[in-house]
Amino acid sequence: MITAAHVKKYFGKVAAVNDVTVTIKKGEVFGLIGTNGAGKSTFLRMASGVLRPDSGEILVDEQPVYENPKAKADIFYISDDQYFLPNATPVNMANFYRDYYPAFDMKRFMEMLLKFQLKPDRKVNTFSKGMKKQLSVLLGICANTKYMFCDETFDGLDPVMRQAVKSIFAGELAERDFTPVIASHNLRELEDICDCVGILHQGGVLMQKDLEEMKLNIHNIQCVLKSADDEKAVFDMLDIVKADRRGTLNIITVRGKEDEIMNKISAFSPVFAEILPLTLEEIFISETEVVGYDIKKLIF
Repeated sequence: MITAAHVKKYFGKVAAVNDVTVTIKKGEVFGLIGTNGAGKSTFLRMASGVLRPDSGEILVDEQPVYENPKAKADIFYISDDQYFLPNATPVNMANFYRDYYPAFDMKRFMEMLLKFQLKPDRKVNTFSKGMKKQLSVLLGICANTKYMFCDETFDGLDPVMRQAVKSIFAGELAERDFTPVIASHNLRELEDICDCVGILHQGGVLMQKDLEEMKLNIHNIQCVLKSADDEKAVFDMLDIVKADRRGTLNIITVRGKEDEIMNKISAFSPVFAEILPLTLEEIFISETEVVGYDIKKLIF
C-alpha cells in the first residue's frame, strides 16, 4: 500500500504539489488524472523516491521511500520523458535493469519483444515514440516489481497497443502482487482499467473515488411524468445532482441506489422511465460540479 499524507513540493515559489493526501491500496489499478502542470509527474517522482517532499510523508508498504534502496527495489517508474542509455538496444536496457532488479525475467522479456515485434538488437534511439513506450512497459513488467508507476504511458500508443498493454496489466494483477499507478491527462484512457481514480488539480487532490462504488451510487434517469405536480413530488424525493428537460422528457442525474430511485419514480406511474448507463466521464463531471469545479475545464 502507498500512503501520502499532506505532501508538498515547491520549485522556487511554485507549488508543484500542494498538500496531497492519498491512499493507493495493494492490488488495485490507481488512475491519477490531471491536466499538464497539475503535479502528476512530480508526485510520481516523489512516490518513486526520485524527489524528496518538502513536507509531508510518502510511505510504500509503511517505509519512507526517499533514499531507501529496499523500498525503491519494489518500484519501477516509467517517466513521461523516458531515458535510455546512449546507443542502447532493448537487450542492453534489459541487462542494465537486471543489475538493479534481481527478479528481472530475461527469458520472458525476449519472448515479449518478439510478440510486440521489437527487434532486440536495434538501437532504441531509432524507435518511434510508441515503440519506446512499449519497450518501457515490457522492461517494467519483466522487472517483476510490486509497484509500477506509469506517467502518460498510453500517450503515443495506438488503440491496439493500448489494449495489449491493458491486457498485460490485467494478467499481472491476476497472477502476482502487482499495483500499477497510471497518470494521465485523459480520463477516457483509464475508464476500462482503473479501480480507483484521483483527480489532481493545481497541485492538490481534488477528489479520490472508487469507481465501482461511484457507478453504484449515481445514475442517469430519463422519465416523463403525468403532471407538473407529480414531477415536483418526484424531484423533491430524489437527491438530484443535475436536471435537464427536453419537451416533456426529464433527464436527471441522481444519487442513490438504483432500486430505491426507480421505486420512488414508479410510485407515481410515470408515462416513461428508464435508467441509462453513465460513462466515467459523466460520473466525474457530476461529482466535481458538486464540489464547485467544472471538470470540463480541467481535463480532456
